[in-house]
Amino acid sequence: MRVNSFRSSSMIITYLMMSGSVCSESHGSDKLILIKEKMTWSEALRYCRQNHVDLVSVHSEEIQRDVMNVVKWASTGVVWLGLRHSCTVGLWFWVSGQTVCYQNWAIDDSENCDSAVRSGAVQSGGDQRWISRPETDRLNFICSRN
Repeated sequence: MRVNSFRSSSMIITYLMMSGSVCSESHGSDKLILIKEKMTWSEALRYCRQNHVDLVSVHSEEIQRDVMNVVKWASTGVVWLGLRHSCTVGLWFWVSGQTVCYQNWAIDDSENCDSAVRSGAVQSGGDQRWISRPETDRLNFICSRN
């Protein structure tokens, strides 16, 4: 099992390096839609890709502000983002393939590695910071759309 985990992590790193994913500021407001259905992270990803574009990737403070305007209407305390973690290599990445450069983590929450696969969510109240959650949690989520 460790071999497959290592192979997956190596593939992620190789993809990020070959795709030229680097930290960059790209402005141009994404259109966001809050889905108030409660789904696991994988179900939310599938839903967004089938019905919109993808789970939202937050590459800048500007996009975070857009997320903050949408997430306040959520019916769950936290909302899925398109953020995934590989505990094997200690790497967070966006489903869009871009490197996580802009960050908005709640204090000390980005390195949570337990037995569960971790994905990123944003708090719907308070400071609206990012937190790490088991991907099996059922939460609202934000899709990006054209």
